[in-house]
Amino acid sequence: MLLIACPWCGERDETEFHYGGQAHVAYPADPEALSDTEWAEYVFVRDNPKGPFAERWSHAAGCRRWFNAIRHTVTHDILAVYPAGQPKPEVNA
Repeated sequence: MLLIACPWCGERDETEFHYGGQAHVAYPADPEALSDTEWAEYVFVRDNPKGPFAERWSHAAGCRRWFNAIRHTVTHDILAVYPAGQPKPEVNA
C-alpha cells in the first residue's frame, strides 16, 4: 500500500487520492492557434522516466486540494510533496 503525505493533512492511504498526471505541464498560451497534432501532443504526450517523476495529486477524500509529489517510478517511493504552483524541489533518487 502506498502512503502519500498531503501537504495539509499529513500522511494518508493512497485510496484517499486521485492521480492527476504529470506536474508542471503548462497550458498552451493560445490553444486556438494549435494544430490538431500540436493539441494531441499537449493532451497525450508525457514523460515516462525510470526514476523520479513529478506528478499532480488531489486529496479527494480529505481536504480536496491539489498538490504535487515526486514519486520514484520504479520503487514508488514518494520523495517529496509540495503545494501546486511551487517549483519542483531537488531530490536525491
